[in-house]
Amino acid sequence: MRRGTPQKTAAPLEEAAVPVGPAAAPAAEAAPARRQLRTEFAFELPRGYVDDSGTVHRDGVMRLATARDELIPLRDLRVQENPAYLSVVLLGRVITRLGSVAHIHDGVVENMFASDLAFLQDFYRQINAEGHTRAGVTCPHCEQPFEVELGGSRLGES
Repeated sequence: MRRGTPQKTAAPLEEAAVPVGPAAAPAAEAAPARRQLRTEFAFELPRGYVDDSGTVHRDGVMRLATARDELIPLRDLRVQENPAYLSVVLLGRVITRLGSVAHIHDGVVENMFASDLAFLQDFYRQINAEGHTRAGVTCPHCEQPFEVELGGSRLGES
């Protein structure tokens, strides 16, 4: 076959045309509606964040993380000295509301109870991995179904 040589097609172009007018309407109606991307997710902390005045804040909202959210904390000196601090800085960026706390930042996250921090780390993995980080599998030997964790052990890992 030489370049520039026209190829024969199985069907003439006229037969492959898309119908226009009333005949095309049912196909357009049958098309599924486009789902809108959800970017914020509500949560409730198991224990709650206690602010300086003693008020407990449990209800909050976390947004989906961007690549920037995961990259910027890597420049933070605290993260460079202690990689475990990455999750604190990252959560401080993506939590948009926590009770009536005026401004959420890494200082708020670092003063949370360990159980609440663990909850938020798991919640972060879930919402940023299309809703879950577990997959159902079957044991090749006994054929029993079970779930395995697909996410990394720390935030920012996968």
